[in-house]
Amino acid sequence: MTTPYILMALLGGAALLLPVLQATAVERFNRRSAGYFTIAVLLAALAIVLYPVVSFTAESGGPTSAVFKSDLMALFFGVAVLLVAIFVTITSLEYQQDDPNISIFYSLILFTSLGMTMLAFAVDLLMIFVAWELMGLPTFILVGFRKKDPASSEAAVKFFILGALSSGILLYGISLLYGVAGSTNLYAVVDAMSTLSPALMPMGVVAIALLIAGFGLKLSAVPFHMWIPDAYEGAPTTVSTLLAAGTKKAGFVAAIRVFLIALPLFQMDWTVAFAVLAVLTMTLGNVAALTQRSMTRLLAYSSIAHAGYILMGLAVAPFTSLGIVGALFHVLNHSVMKSSAFIAAALVAYKAVGTHLDSYKGLALRMPFTAIALTIALLALAGVPPLNGFWSKLVIFAAAVEGWPGVWWAPWLALAGILNSAFSLGYYGWIIKRMYLDEPSQKSKVIEPIIFRIALFIGVLIIIVTGVYPAPIYEFARMAAASL
Repeated sequence: MTTPYILMALLGGAALLLPVLQATAVERFNRRSAGYFTIAVLLAALAIVLYPVVSFTAESGGPTSAVFKSDLMALFFGVAVLLVAIFVTITSLEYQQDDPNISIFYSLILFTSLGMTMLAFAVDLLMIFVAWELMGLPTFILVGFRKKDPASSEAAVKFFILGALSSGILLYGISLLYGVAGSTNLYAVVDAMSTLSPALMPMGVVAIALLIAGFGLKLSAVPFHMWIPDAYEGAPTTVSTLLAAGTKKAGFVAAIRVFLIALPLFQMDWTVAFAVLAVLTMTLGNVAALTQRSMTRLLAYSSIAHAGYILMGLAVAPFTSLGIVGALFHVLNHSVMKSSAFIAAALVAYKAVGTHLDSYKGLALRMPFTAIALTIALLALAGVPPLNGFWSKLVIFAAAVEGWPGVWWAPWLALAGILNSAFSLGYYGWIIKRMYLDEPSQKSKVIEPIIFRIALFIGVLIIIVTGVYPAPIYEFARMAAASL
């Protein structure tokens, strides 16, 4: 049970220490040293999260703390979000190397990582809200980190306004739920809901609607997705990686805990809502991605579509255990796939090749390593076997089919997911076609920095290995779902 507290001390202490070290030891603690320090802290945090998994000491049953539960569910999400933070920091060694405020940049990444991990462990509504704000506030600054770039400043303002709106809606929903249940602890809420007075049912339904809207804004579910493309395009691409592959995934664990632990009494209401949101999110995300000409915006809409696949798993979770297993499996897979795709896009932008899709013409000739890595990441996102994205999508679709006859709409949800996944291959394939079959406007080779190549190699290796041999990750996801 000490895991979340150790992480708080490690990540929070390091985040506070970094700017101090930069200010007091300028000669010995340079910009590259700040990055190495951050990577070391994140690796230590990852080891702390993995230790209860490999030593079989993860918490089971009810929580031993009023606010945290150190179960396999928390540890699973902790691994996912910390991997993303490590990827982002590695690439930032090169991408942000000339920034004079780099220690603040890394400090904000550590604070965001702290918020993400605390969100994974939280089983109290107020702690969930506090952790979410701790995760969200640093990202507002990170999105607008390029202060002289008008697009970055505009994206930060939009992100902040909609982030504040979602926080307000979420807090209002929490306050109503507290008024109904008399507690903010999720396990106390479910006990109170089992004896809920009929007179309080309408307030409970309103609270659930507000929670869905608040989570929807945080998770970029349609129609609450409007901030995503501008925020991802305006932010430094490494920050977009953190947003798409990290912070959104941490939000899913909070939604899973709140709805599955605290609100099973209302499951026929919120499952339908999440099913509708899943279909809308998948469809609009994929259709909008097909119309984009900016690589960053295309990946942003792709992230929206993948949020829909994960919502599918949540929608059918009360009717089949495969629902949460598939959602967890895809959360981890998508974290690696999307990190790899964004890192490749960051490298292309960093080397001044461009962000417009026309810039990717003939990329295989100019940046062969990047083109191969991006191709594998895109095929994995499309769900092409034997890459890891295929298996997690397969489990989610199987869960939707298995949800019938519990709910009549489950097979139709599976069909919508399959069609959307097939449709997405169109725009992913279009990018691959441009990289390999189109002639580049310039034929000069581009140097691919070793830092980026290391990050891409690790990401692609995970994609291939977990695709060829998915059993360990699937079993980890299954045990994490069972620990809920």
